[in-house]
Amino acid sequence: MGRPDTCSQSPNAPLIKIIFVRLQIDEDYLWPDAKSETQRVDEADAEIVHLYPHRSSVPPELWLQFAERATTEIGVLVHAGVHLAENPRWHRTLTERARSGVRVRVLLGDPDSPEIARRGEEEEIGEGVAYKVREVMKLYRPLYGTPGIEFRSHRSTLHNSLYRFDDEMLVNTQIYGVSAPLTPVLHLRRVVGAQLVLTYQHSFDKVWASAVPLPRQAL
Repeated sequence: MGRPDTCSQSPNAPLIKIIFVRLQIDEDYLWPDAKSETQRVDEADAEIVHLYPHRSSVPPELWLQFAERATTEIGVLVHAGVHLAENPRWHRTLTERARSGVRVRVLLGDPDSPEIARRGEEEEIGEGVAYKVREVMKLYRPLYGTPGIEFRSHRSTLHNSLYRFDDEMLVNTQIYGVSAPLTPVLHLRRVVGAQLVLTYQHSFDKVWASAVPLPRQAL
């Protein structure tokens, strides 16, 4: 279904806001030009909860807490994400949430892709990144085939590692030549009407759509 005809201004009525919340529709979807640039900047700021100077400074429990609280969606977009894959509690949490009806999607880099090779060169570790991806695929073997948990392999140029938990998101930024544990992490929380989290979510979905389901033997 396409977007209906739009106009430059939205009705100034509290009822409209209630309808948007109930239907989970953004006002920008119907009236993309209704907000000023200042309003958009303020909304984006409202979605930024915290900035961690590097991934290793994110409290280890935070990843698990977000996953445990998820009720609809858990998504991971990484090259490898060793820090989660090697944690048995992470595995148990994904399994429990999937059994509760949460959709779990994990995107791992293709270890044979030129994108992974390039990342290894940039970090000056050669085949190190590809090796980590293969090890993570082995670590996730026990979860393969679990209803509700899907694994795919991607060949995208990874500008950020994304971790989505319903309306919460952790964005591990990528810096040329710097390993992911040493780069900043943004903690974002979805705010109705804002676009920052939505932009990252759409990016995740786009990579997912072009990714390839991992065959059982790969895991």
